[in-house]
Amino acid sequence: MDEFELIDRWFTGRGATRADVRLPVGDDAAIVAPPPGAELVLALDTIVAGTHFPAGTPARAVGHRALAVNLSDIAAMGAEPAWALLGLTLPAVDEDWVAEFSRGLDELARRHGIALIGGDTTRGALAATLTLAGLLPPGTALRRRGAQAGDDIWVSGTPGDAAAGLAILQGRLQAAGEARERLLQRFLLPEPRVALGIALRGLASACIDVSDGLAGDLGKLCAASGTGARIESRALPLSPALVEAAGPEAAPGLALAGGDDYELLFTAPAGLRGAVGALTAGVECRRIGTVIAGREVLVDGAALPRDAGHGFDHFAG
Repeated sequence: MDEFELIDRWFTGRGATRADVRLPVGDDAAIVAPPPGAELVLALDTIVAGTHFPAGTPARAVGHRALAVNLSDIAAMGAEPAWALLGLTLPAVDEDWVAEFSRGLDELARRHGIALIGGDTTRGALAATLTLAGLLPPGTALRRRGAQAGDDIWVSGTPGDAAAGLAILQGRLQAAGEARERLLQRFLLPEPRVALGIALRGLASACIDVSDGLAGDLGKLCAASGTGARIESRALPLSPALVEAAGPEAAPGLALAGGDDYELLFTAPAGLRGAVGALTAGVECRRIGTVIAGREVLVDGAALPRDAGHGFDHFAG
């Protein structure tokens, strides 16, 4: 199978069918028609074998994750996803692997109404890059900047699960039964919180997705907002699976420092506590702290190191 047969068989027509796609896969470029007055939100992420997922990760999970990491960024902006472009680099054409990769991507795209409208394939080290476009009503975007002293700090889902799942895959953590399966799924098939991001328009004062670890991403949000934060580890929403696998003493550390959760971390005025708590967007949110004046991020009263807010750095020593 050559490059063009591969594209035609496994990527043409993938994702949802959208009336706003005027020219899909098959030409030199795609053409779409955004609704009048809508703002366009663009995100791009690359996942690389051995860096973002271990060797041997099921191809369906790689396809899912390639889209999910971008969907999480779109969710953190409060946008509705619409169109995607895929760049796929393969060491060789393994038709079975590509079929499963395509299936994982297609299933998630259809669930969120995303059309795959083009891209490129090439030979090289295994990697997938997705460019995702979303739509917003003008002036409604969620941003990292905007938190104010006195705002509540919230997080969705159960952070730390994905880090535990990766540790299981790498043999650094042992788990069995339902706990093992849940934690593995949380790493392999993360669920971006698109519906929650949309529901937070007009409620959240600032928002970021948890990709590099809750503590690190909270540091980024605070740096953008010019504020500090105070959170309590006992307030973290820890899943029973994480506590069973890691133990009650280690679980909070995974929730704070582990990455790949793709949950939403956001702030909202304390007066909106009831409205946020009543949201029904497919995931529970937990209030874990308060935005404070200054620049320190405090966990259980202790300040995080200044570089803790940088998150994962691909070029760190």
